[in-house]
Parts: sequence; structure tokens; C-alpha cells
Amino acid sequence: MLDLGFIGLGVMGQPMAINLCTAGHRLSVYARKPTQSEALQSIGATVLESPHAVARAAEILFLNVSDDAALEAVLFSANGAASGLRADSIVVDMGTTSPAYTRQLALRLQQHNVHLIDAPVSGGQAGAIAGTLSIMAGGPEAAFQRVLPLFEIIGGGIVHVGDSGAGQIAKACNQIVVSAALLGVAEALTFARRQGVDAGKVRQALLGGSAYSKILEIHGQRMLDRNYQPGFKAKLHQKDLGIVLEEAQIAGMSLPGSALAAQMMCALVAAGDGELDSSALINVIQQLNGETP
Repeated sequence: MLDLGFIGLGVMGQPMAINLCTAGHRLSVYARKPTQSEALQSIGATVLESPHAVARAAEILFLNVSDDAALEAVLFSANGAASGLRADSIVVDMGTTSPAYTRQLALRLQQHNVHLIDAPVSGGQAGAIAGTLSIMAGGPEAAFQRVLPLFEIIGGGIVHVGDSGAGQIAKACNQIVVSAALLGVAEALTFARRQGVDAGKVRQALLGGSAYSKILEIHGQRMLDRNYQPGFKAKLHQKDLGIVLEEAQIAGMSLPGSALAAQMMCALVAAGDGELDSSALINVIQQLNGETP
């Protein structure tokens, strides 16, 4: 049984924390919104008053916040977690942050004998609840091995990709593929409907061939049902694609497909739909074709 901390109890973080707690570990949590910690408290987690207090109680601290700025605030603001971290403890960043910031953060924490594992995930809220998330980890091998039994509680496909920042690079690659697939499925279903063909039956036909993908299976059905309850919010997908393009610019790379998908996601967010699931991208395609979503 380990002393764990968890900060960031949103759509993804809360079910991950619940799975760690129900596995029998001592868990301390902090949430800005008290309602986010109620479910954890009801199953035995300790709710503390600040990130600093959670860090003091934990040998391994999980963080699941939205971006670089949020991670910086949780760690280094007044009553931030960094000032409470124990020597030889591990910080596990399960959010999607920029590789450049992640590498800098690893060096900053290393000065205090604290190890960083960047471990972004894929699989959405359903995967977080089921404990089947794909976990892409970067950081020191020894620290990864210490955290691996905990990853096995919350995830299925777990890969130690490389050094600090490698997990975030892998997540960026994931978002490149996912965004291209979302755009393709949205266009295909819109095309079928405009041609007078049942888009649901087209999806069913495509699932049996080379076009099969999880995006077509899961998000294609969401598009047909117009069910945009967020498993992964469009505004977060927009942020992730921003990271992709920023890193590509630093590397002097051209990623035209990702740039197009990013523009489409920006249009979705600008229309006021940033809180919807990213499968609502089909709304943008329909509007471009003169349809009312």
C-alpha cells in the first residue's frame, strides 16, 4: 500500500483517482471545486486543503491538469505542490502538456531530488472509468518501474517511450492521428448524406473494411446520434493540436494535415462549442457545406 496524491479531478482525473483508491492505496486529493472530491471522499480518500498538503502526504503525486500554465500553478504558486514534495518522490503528469515545458520541469524537479514521469493518456472518459487507458510514459527508467504497478490499475496499453518529454511527444502523435481520422469520418458521413445515402449504413459498411478505426466506430456513431457529451472536449483537442504545431515549428517541420485539423477545431471552439466532444467537428463540415448542424 502506497501513499498517493492526486490533483486534477476532472472528467479524466476523477475516475483514475477512484481506481487508485479502490485498489487499496492511501490517497490524498485536492480539488478547486469541492464537488469534484466528494466521490473520492465517500470511498475513503482524504481531502486536503492545498496542493502543498497533498504533496507532503504523498510519495507519488499524480497531476491531471489542462496545460502548461495550470501545471506550473499547481506546482509552484503559493501553497503549490513543489514546496511539499519529499526527496526521492515522483510527480506523474497525466495531462497533455508541451514537450519543451516537460523537459524543463524535469530538470527543475531533479534539482530537489524529485523525479518526473510524463504520462499522457488516450482512451477518453470511458477508458478512464474502465481502467483501460493507453498510457505513454517518458522519464527515468527506475521511476517508471516504481509507478508501473499503479499504471496497471488505470491503464491497459502502457509504453515507456523514452526520456522526459517522450510521453508528450507520443501523445502529440496520437492527436495527429486522431484529428485526421475525426476529420475524415466527419467528411465521409457528410458526403454520404448529401449523396442521398444512409450515413449509418455507410458507417456499418466501412467498419468491415480497411477504413475501420476506433474513431469510425465510436466517434462516427456519436456523429450519427449527435451525441456530443464530452469524452474529450473540443477545446482540449484544440490545445493539443496547438502543441503539435508549436513543436513542429520549433523542429522546422511542415504538418499540413495537422494544421488543417487545427483550423477546423479552432472554428468549432470559436462557434461556442468548445465544451462539446471533439466529434462535434462534423458541425463545422456541415456548415461549410451549407447545412444546419
